[in-house]
Amino acid sequence: MRADVITLFPQMFQTLEHSIPAKATKAGVFDLRLHNLRDFPLNRYGAVDDYPYGGEPGMVLHAQPLEDSLLKVLDGRESIPVIYPHPHGKTLTQADVREWAEVPEIVLICGHYKGIDERFRYEYVTHEFSVGDYVLSGGEMASIVFLDAVTRLLPGVLGDEGSARTDSFEEPLLGWPVYTRPEVWNGLKVPEALLSGNHDRIRKWKRKQQLLWTMERRPDLWKAHEMTKEDWKLLEDETLR
Repeated sequence: MRADVITLFPQMFQTLEHSIPAKATKAGVFDLRLHNLRDFPLNRYGAVDDYPYGGEPGMVLHAQPLEDSLLKVLDGRESIPVIYPHPHGKTLTQADVREWAEVPEIVLICGHYKGIDERFRYEYVTHEFSVGDYVLSGGEMASIVFLDAVTRLLPGVLGDEGSARTDSFEEPLLGWPVYTRPEVWNGLKVPEALLSGNHDRIRKWKRKQQLLWTMERRPDLWKAHEMTKEDWKLLEDETLR
């Protein structure tokens, strides 16, 4: 995947030089290209933003620098998704991330302050997403979240490709609790089922924990989950401890 990012703060993306995104880059399946919007000023004073019409406080990014930077980034390439992280967008889900991981080229537009001129959004933005019902200072952090989620699904990035398939939200259920050594820590023991060596028992325990966690912590996901006969039996099974 090639990801071009237009931003006022390219230095914020240094976090993607570590961990899984760095592995994706090293493996040659992720190509991150950062473009500083300040390199496309509206005038000789370096302006890229201005006060909004209507008298409200805050600053809005000019349409022209955004267009100039985008056209240079695209360089004649067509049908490239132009993505704008924004609170008005659809909340990003794991299913969305999996679809984006199949897209070879994208452009991310990072708004800042009050956002971007609506006319640029109307003319060029093809997709929007939100990372939640809260406000960030700009689109940089949302873009980092998006890219981190996507890169871990690119081919060959995870050591065990099956690891991603067991993550939370791969179906409308949360994941299960995980444990490592020692078996007893501060008087708290690893569940017996995980120490049993019985693969079927371990599978059933994990499934039961997914059901319980989702029911208790995410009732919205719980409503979307279609219970099977086995699911109901697992919830009633008191031996799965």
